[in-house]
Amino acid sequence: MTVSPTILEQNLLLAALPDGAKERIFPRLTLIELNLGDVIYESGQPIEYVYFPTSCIISLLYVMLNGASAEISVVGNEGMAGIAVFMGGDSTPSRSIVQSRGAAYRMPSTELKAEFNNHADVRVLMLRYTQALITQMSQTAVCNRHHSIDQQLCRWLLLSLDRLPDNRLTMTQELIANMLGVRWEGVTEAAGKLQKLGIIEYHRGHITVLDRARLETLCCECYAVVKRETDRLAPDNFRY
Repeated sequence: MTVSPTILEQNLLLAALPDGAKERIFPRLTLIELNLGDVIYESGQPIEYVYFPTSCIISLLYVMLNGASAEISVVGNEGMAGIAVFMGGDSTPSRSIVQSRGAAYRMPSTELKAEFNNHADVRVLMLRYTQALITQMSQTAVCNRHHSIDQQLCRWLLLSLDRLPDNRLTMTQELIANMLGVRWEGVTEAAGKLQKLGIIEYHRGHITVLDRARLETLCCECYAVVKRETDRLAPDNFRY
C-alpha cells in the first residue's frame, strides 16, 4: 500500500529519519491494522518484522511458566517494536502484544537490520531510541517493586496517553492487571478512586482521562523520569 510521507510521519521515529533514509525506508513499509490482543512476537520465536505504531500501542510482556505476566515496557507512535533485530539477537524472551488497537507500519526485519549496519545516521537514531526504551524498562521494574498499585496505574495511564491521539483508552481492568502483574481487584479499587476524584471515567472497558494534570500529581516520579530521558535523547522532531 502506497502512503504519503505525511501519514508515515505520524510515527515520530520515522519522522526523525534523515531524508536519505526516508527515501530508502518508506517504500519498504506496509500499513497494517492491529487489533487488541494480537501477538506480534512470541517468546523465543524469530522476529520477521519490525513495527512502527501510529495509533496503536504494543506492550512487551514477560510471561511466567504459571501464566502470570507483567509488562516490561510500552511502544507507541514514539518508536518501534523489534529492537532485538539490530541488538545482536533475532528473538526475545518476552511476548509483544497489542494493548490498544490501531495502525502500524511493518517492515521486514532483515531490511531494517541492513539499514542499521550500513548507515550511521540510522544507527545513531535507533540506538538513542533504544536507550530511552531501556530507561522505561528499568523504571518499570523499580516502580513495580516500590510503588503502590494506585501509583503504578497512574504511571501506566500517562505512558499510554503519550502514545495515543486522544484521551481515551479501550482496556478492561483485568487486562490492566495482567500488564501491571497485580490482582484485578487492586486495579478495580485504584481505578475507582480515580473515578471518584473525577480524574478518569471508566465504563465497560473504556477509560477516558478527564484531568491529566491531576493524574500527574498523583503519579510517582517514575513517569517523569521516563519522559525526561526520552525527551533528552530525542532530536527536535522526535518528541511526544
